[in-house]
Amino acid sequence: MKTINIHEAKTHLSRLVEEALDGHSFIIAKAGRPMVKVSAIRTAKPKRIGFLKGEIRMPRDFDRMGRTQIEALFGISK
Repeated sequence: MKTINIHEAKTHLSRLVEEALDGHSFIIAKAGRPMVKVSAIRTAKPKRIGFLKGEIRMPRDFDRMGRTQIEALFGISK
């Protein structure tokens, strides 16, 4: 397990938190003496981007579906 001094932990806190979320716990030390252990409450980040990939199909004419009915509702004629 990696040990980080307190000054470095303050400087790089965001990066260290991301590492902890990825499952890499670390110890913060002051003057070489271990003070606290930092570990994630949850170890895996939720995967959101692309989670429905391949599950939804959109027809090629999606942007034209119902066009005639919508134009009729708004009184648009060609």
